Amino acid sequence: MAAWEEACAFKGDSIFLIPEGTFLVAGVTFSGPCFNNLSPKVLIFATLIAPTKLTTDVWIHFHSLRHLLLTGLDGSAVLNGQGAQTWSFGSACRRRMTCPIFTTSLKLTDVSHAIVKDISLVDSKGFHVAMHGCDHIHLYGFNITAPWNSQNTDGIHISNSTNINVANSHIGVGDDCVSIGPGSFDVLVSNIRCGPGHGISVGSLGRYKNEMDVIGIRVENCTISDTQNGVRVKTWPGNYSSNAAHLTFQNIVMNNVSNPIIIDQRYCPNHSCDMKESSSVKLSEMNMRNISGTYNTKFAVNIDCSSIMPCNNVHLSYINLTATHPPEKYEIGRFNCMGALNTFTVLNSTF
Repeated sequence: MAAWEEACAFKGDSIFLIPEGTFLVAGVTFSGPCFNNLSPKVLIFATLIAPTKLTTDVWIHFHSLRHLLLTGLDGSAVLNGQGAQTWSFGSACRRRMTCPIFTTSLKLTDVSHAIVKDISLVDSKGFHVAMHGCDHIHLYGFNITAPWNSQNTDGIHISNSTNINVANSHIGVGDDCVSIGPGSFDVLVSNIRCGPGHGISVGSLGRYKNEMDVIGIRVENCTISDTQNGVRVKTWPGNYSSNAAHLTFQNIVMNNVSNPIIIDQRYCPNHSCDMKESSSVKLSEMNMRNISGTYNTKFAVNIDCSSIMPCNNVHLSYINLTATHPPEKYEIGRFNCMGALNTFTVLNSTF
């Protein structure tokens, strides 16, 4: 921390270097603002290992910084969250709805105009990477891995952030490869290889009061393999209202995915909701186009919209999805729809 304080206060360009080696690191926060709003260049050559138990909700935290470059330099940086003990504990507490917030390995809060690249993260206790209150962030060159059955280990989570670009990364975890939460504006997710995991999701939305809207999300040029879901929008039932609009998923290849295209407005993973309630989140202007590949369940497209807030303007075009098992003799269609839809079009598609 003394080295960080000196680099942050230096009146000129500075470099904060973590040298080669393997280091056990407790929870740490690198805070700004730094001199003249210019953050040190952060270079990581090392493998950093988290304690098996952490009492903080973030392991490595960058906070209130401008013009940050954080890089592992050709992938030499490894952040090992040692999450196995947390996952085994979490499976029990999730059933009882008593879980604490599991520790995020790497988090950016109130960071703007930053590049974060070429970092490997493994076995986080909770989310591997998270951004909150950020603007103009470019993330790429990530390699994020955790077992398929590790709970709440989202690869990259975005919330209350604008102008975010996530690209050119491989993510295989036990939850969403990329999750885009409330308050996200102008987010581009591209060239992601996702799997295993739960796919690439907008949401969940509508769980808490006064959530901000989600506007302008694009997911494109991705490959999703051996996942529970492909591209998904998920909202909780209940009366907490918000809007999600202008969501585009395009040029995506699915390989052996269970639910390639899914809109779920009765999302309730712990089965603690009143499923008779409808979601109050308004979904509109959703476009799924040029999505191809294979799926291993009964339905290629699952749409479950709110009955009080109809999904508005949902467009599927050039969808070409093939079941990995032959249909039943009298089975008709590979499309499942519930709730209310206002303007739904399917163009040049087979599934």
